[in-house]
Amino acid sequence: MATMTARQSATEKWHGLEPEQLIQAFRIMQTSRRVDDREVALKRQNRIFFQISGAGHEAVEVAAGMCLRSGYDWILPYYRDRALCLTLGVTPLDMLLQAVGAADDPASGGRQMPSHWGDPRFNIVSSSSCTGTQFLQAVGCAEANRYLSPEGDAVTLVSSGDGATSEGEFWESLNAACLNRLPVLFLIEDNGYAISVPVEYQTAGANISALVAGFPGLFQREVDGCDFLASYAALKAAVDYCREGRGPALVHAHVIRPYSHSLSDDERLYKTPAEREAEQARDPLARFPKFLLEEGVLDSNAVRRITLEVDREVHDAAQQALHAEPAPRDSAMRRLYSDKIDPTSEEFNTPAQFQGEPKTMVDLLNATLHAEMRRDPRIVAFGEDVADCSREENLGVVKGKGGVFKVTHGLQTEFGARRAFNTPLAEAAIVGRAIGMAVRGLKPVAEIQFFDYIWPAMMQIRDEMATMRWRSNGTFACPFVLRVPIGGYLNGGAIYHSQCGEVEFTHLPGLRVIMPSNALDACGLLRTAIRCDDPVMFLEHKRLYREPYNRSPDPGPDYTIPFGSARIVKPGHDLTVVTYGALVQKSQQAALLVERKNPAISVEVIDLRSLAPFDWNAIRTSVEKTNRVIIAHEDCLSFGYAAEIAARIADELFDRLDAPVRRVAALDTWVAYQPQVENAILPQVEDLVMEMERVLAY
Repeated sequence: MATMTARQSATEKWHGLEPEQLIQAFRIMQTSRRVDDREVALKRQNRIFFQISGAGHEAVEVAAGMCLRSGYDWILPYYRDRALCLTLGVTPLDMLLQAVGAADDPASGGRQMPSHWGDPRFNIVSSSSCTGTQFLQAVGCAEANRYLSPEGDAVTLVSSGDGATSEGEFWESLNAACLNRLPVLFLIEDNGYAISVPVEYQTAGANISALVAGFPGLFQREVDGCDFLASYAALKAAVDYCREGRGPALVHAHVIRPYSHSLSDDERLYKTPAEREAEQARDPLARFPKFLLEEGVLDSNAVRRITLEVDREVHDAAQQALHAEPAPRDSAMRRLYSDKIDPTSEEFNTPAQFQGEPKTMVDLLNATLHAEMRRDPRIVAFGEDVADCSREENLGVVKGKGGVFKVTHGLQTEFGARRAFNTPLAEAAIVGRAIGMAVRGLKPVAEIQFFDYIWPAMMQIRDEMATMRWRSNGTFACPFVLRVPIGGYLNGGAIYHSQCGEVEFTHLPGLRVIMPSNALDACGLLRTAIRCDDPVMFLEHKRLYREPYNRSPDPGPDYTIPFGSARIVKPGHDLTVVTYGALVQKSQQAALLVERKNPAISVEVIDLRSLAPFDWNAIRTSVEKTNRVIIAHEDCLSFGYAAEIAARIADELFDRLDAPVRRVAALDTWVAYQPQVENAILPQVEDLVMEMERVLAY
């Protein structure tokens, strides 16, 4: 009885943990440090190529892992989370396979640096080198968890160092999590430095807890992250708060960084000897075994035995990793796109079943969204102003907005605010949340209100959305549609409502980029975008939304168009014009004017429709027939989309050309407000006529 009482007293003091759990915590902490040390040694021997450690963070990370349910909760870690990942089930061998760039590296297949965690077995979402992008993805992941399992109590943990809290996306994620009372646990591992910048030069007041204190519904704890039991108590309370559906939580853990930021850094250049000695005194790898000895959980022999067992395990794992096959050279192009659904295939070449009166592009896009959301309950639509009315109680007395261009009108009314909703004015948050939702299994159709304002989301698009499948070697993906109104010819749009810039995104491997020129194509291509398994940027030209000339009857609920399939909108045999967007109609008008002057001439106009991938076969076939070509687009001329096509024509079809490849595009400046100046900047019909005549006369 006395022994049982003593045991109960001890477990109460240890916050309910049994001795075996404390011993396991020590073993994992020791393993984490030894893997770090092994990687440091291998890097110095030039047997691996990069090293970044989690030393000093072990106690709070093991505590976090022990509070979570591996394979049930979702984890979006950062590069110091070695001990957290070990606690969840990742092995030392898994980590060392990544360090050597092995083909069998489960996190990335040799594509990412060491410590870029990702493992679908444990719901550890593939992480990147970007600081802070994971915060918004965690919000989206938690939203998807709630949507897919309304009765579930899964927690989404997202972690980072203190430096990343300076990123705007951290604040956007806190705002979104608190607005929606999401079960997101923010773990801030504050080691006092962002590389060489100390926290007092990084964070106002040098304490992130003080800055986030005003967020409503946010559970907060500040804790010594080098103290395992204190960390466990704080994290258990935070996890319980999230599981109970009360909202998000933030644990601010003060840890140390006894090693340099990475082996590319030398902390002795900016940390004093006294500061480094003070950190050593707090080292959890010294404090925790001492605690276990004092509590009688282990004796000195047991500590030595565990240390030797860990050393042996890590040594053996390193030897196995060093003998593993490296990622093969021919793997470079694998996993860029889905191997399950090919949106360029004939499967998406379905016939139209026309019904009803002709509709504008905006009306057919709206009808397509309605039809697809009826078909697939995983589809959610969101962005700024996309809902009919955020205050649903007012829907009976207002018409509803449904987007500034009305593309999403009626979605909320039909499907409810759970599936069509407004977001804060934060473009990175829109894309980051969509990534998290898509990774978790939803099919977001998100909107950036104007292309001109897409740039705050560029990090999420380029470094996260486009890379997710490739960097994780296909174990994670984020297939969703990002709708973006684009383009000028509006009168009064000016610099911030009339720009193009699609070439910025066609340059990104892993991303599909689509830009229709008429209502029928917009319908078929949007449906393909929604049904495919890749991230798609869907560019909708604002001037074309309501043009009478490009209307079409509804082609039916299964009408799709393959990506990478151009359309010959006007056949000809003397000159090819390759174009897309608003320049399709202008090219047709110019061609007719040229042909009217010289009836013996005919001009072929090709609408690419799909910019990445693009239909090279259609271009090649046409140029081989006409022997003359112009590429026309609305964006600036220099370094524009036409340059790539022109270069490829010159490279592969040079011997078939009877004239130089010419380009028609906007002037290399911004779009102006005054209509006369805008017309001078953007390519007009007369510009196309002049260039056509010049090429034909060569």
